Amino acid sequence: MMRFVFAGSRGYFGRAASRAAVSLGAGALAVVLASAVPAQTSNALHYPPTRRDTIVDDYFGTKVPAPYRWFEDDNSPEVAQWVDAENAATESYLATIPLRVELQKRLTALWNYEKVGVPYRQAGHLFFAKNSGLQNQSVLYEQDGLTSQSRALLDPNALSPDGSTALAGSAASPNGEYLAYGLSQGGSDFEELHVRSLGDGGDLADTVHWVKFSGIAWTNDNHGFFYSRFPAPAPGQALTAAAVNQKVYYHVLGTPDATDRVIYQRPDLPDWFVGANVTDDGRFAFITLVHGTETKNQLFYMDLKDPAHPDLSAPVRPLVADGDAEYAPIGNDGDTVFVQTTNQAPNRRIIAIVLPDTARAHWRTVVPEAKSVIEASTLAGGRVIAQYLDDVKSKIAIFGTNGSVKGYVALPGIGSVGGLSGRMDTPELFYGFTSFLYPTTVFRYDFTTGRSTPFQTPQVAFDPSRYETRQVFYRSKDGTRVPMFITAAKGVKLDGSHPTVLYAYGGFDISILPSFSPTTAAWLERGGVYAVANLRGGGEYGEAWHRAGMLDKKQNVFDDFIAAAEYLIHERYTSPAHLAIHGYSNGGLLVGAVMDQRPDLFAAAYPGAGVMDMLRYQKFSAGVGWVPEYGSSDDSAQFRTLIKYSPVQNLKRGTCYPATIVTTADHDDRVVPSHSYKFIAALQADQSCARPVIIRVETKTSHGYMPTDKRIAQLADVWAFTAWNLGMR
Repeated sequence: MMRFVFAGSRGYFGRAASRAAVSLGAGALAVVLASAVPAQTSNALHYPPTRRDTIVDDYFGTKVPAPYRWFEDDNSPEVAQWVDAENAATESYLATIPLRVELQKRLTALWNYEKVGVPYRQAGHLFFAKNSGLQNQSVLYEQDGLTSQSRALLDPNALSPDGSTALAGSAASPNGEYLAYGLSQGGSDFEELHVRSLGDGGDLADTVHWVKFSGIAWTNDNHGFFYSRFPAPAPGQALTAAAVNQKVYYHVLGTPDATDRVIYQRPDLPDWFVGANVTDDGRFAFITLVHGTETKNQLFYMDLKDPAHPDLSAPVRPLVADGDAEYAPIGNDGDTVFVQTTNQAPNRRIIAIVLPDTARAHWRTVVPEAKSVIEASTLAGGRVIAQYLDDVKSKIAIFGTNGSVKGYVALPGIGSVGGLSGRMDTPELFYGFTSFLYPTTVFRYDFTTGRSTPFQTPQVAFDPSRYETRQVFYRSKDGTRVPMFITAAKGVKLDGSHPTVLYAYGGFDISILPSFSPTTAAWLERGGVYAVANLRGGGEYGEAWHRAGMLDKKQNVFDDFIAAAEYLIHERYTSPAHLAIHGYSNGGLLVGAVMDQRPDLFAAAYPGAGVMDMLRYQKFSAGVGWVPEYGSSDDSAQFRTLIKYSPVQNLKRGTCYPATIVTTADHDDRVVPSHSYKFIAALQADQSCARPVIIRVETKTSHGYMPTDKRIAQLADVWAFTAWNLGMR
């Protein structure tokens, strides 16, 4: 398999982060439900005073107040004092919820099982991550063979006692002699790259700074690697500085990063992201250029010629420079390069291009577009592997390099596949499989026998036999058919009484697939219902589905989410008094917008680390990369779309909003925390009823990283808050 290391277009917010709406801990099965609006805790909740500015912005003649602009200064002592005061108020409220401690205990017990990542093979060895259960971070391991004893290569838990130093990514050199790895402080998107000798376990002197949204792509001479970095931000601006002017560099082992060679840059396109990857045989390096999170990209290549002596002076030639579709190289067989693309195929197809002939007339379709969307693909064992989504359920098909159908990989059941890993020279495929009731398990498929066997089997203290998942389809406001998974106890009585959490994401071409979580398990144990809606804006039905929920069509996403809630109520799974909505990141924006539009429909809400100020998001950190998805208030037409749903600007004084808990991190340099600060300050000012609206700000963590102990504590708080305000006792 060629590891596509560019962070680029698809999944830019992070797939793991986008699924943060998974459940909590629990124990007893009994659920005592309050009538109508759930009762609040006995202690009165007093919000800290929040200063309001008199700033008013003028957008093309429309005056928009901005009373909380001062939150944007992340170095401000006043902001720090406000955060401390809000955290204290939140803690005083959460401490009165009897479920909180019990849920955290149960969640800790359910979390405590061995979790293994999908391995990749390099120099005949297997490299993979494994967490023994409650470790703050997974440890990197190496294993000689399938049944050999594994050895730890890098334990990030030993790097900082509080887990604040995060392992951001790693890649073994082709000969297995070195491991390049990234470390970030507090999980920041910025990371430093280091190199470890796997022979003696010692680190080399190499340190590469200001790496962000990058992978590590070794050349086959083992002398160095490609990576992407940004210019150093001004002092004190690392959190908020706009992510512009990224370049691809090559680092030679044993040299300072100041001497690293610039391989590719586009000063004419400062807000485009650029990354590199190398084929397994070391013959080609690919350069991908993409405008932020746009799914269309340009693709270039370098013919490195002799892999043992790569030509780093080779010209960067265009393979596809039009940027009219997605072009993701998945590997090569000699001069033939295989590319996954949406060119003339919104559901994707796989084509073969024989270099150096890049003429479109000579492209050969290997895997044609089908009704089911290709979610991912790779090369393994001399074959082309395509992972399909068929109504949001995974299947794996095997093709010859000439396009002949070789068969399918039998999966353990209905669920989702992730992490395809293989090499052209090895007759095997590794993949992960999971569902809402099936813990993520890594399998090895043997092309010789046609059988899958578990790589390592997890053992979870949860009995899934008492529950079931149903997939339903409902109609959105404009009649669009939208799928939704509902997981609950078998034979659940449809009487409208069940505490229910509805989760969705709806953006950036990210597919939200069935997956197991200890929090979901704990919620089910306590009698809850868990629903996941697959909204437009995601990738579940290909690029057409994605584009139906972006830019001026973003309201479709909110309509789909509202219709999902109405379906759950109409079918008597729950009622407005017992229904909560959860979302994270782009999903936090979703929850915030829907709270604004239909506050009557929900009793509780969790917008985690959401993009809440749609008029200014593009001015900070990674936000500049989201303009192709959302549009920008710098454009008059796009402003008129954004102002209609931006969560901060659409709260209305005198409205009874759902009980709301917001989370963010003080080191979040992807969705900067001022989004959440502005939203909760406005919500606290506008809330007209007794339902609590609070914010929980974590320290030394980021948008996508949190040590296990802090993650469990935050999930327990979010879900205890949710349970309590849905009437669960």
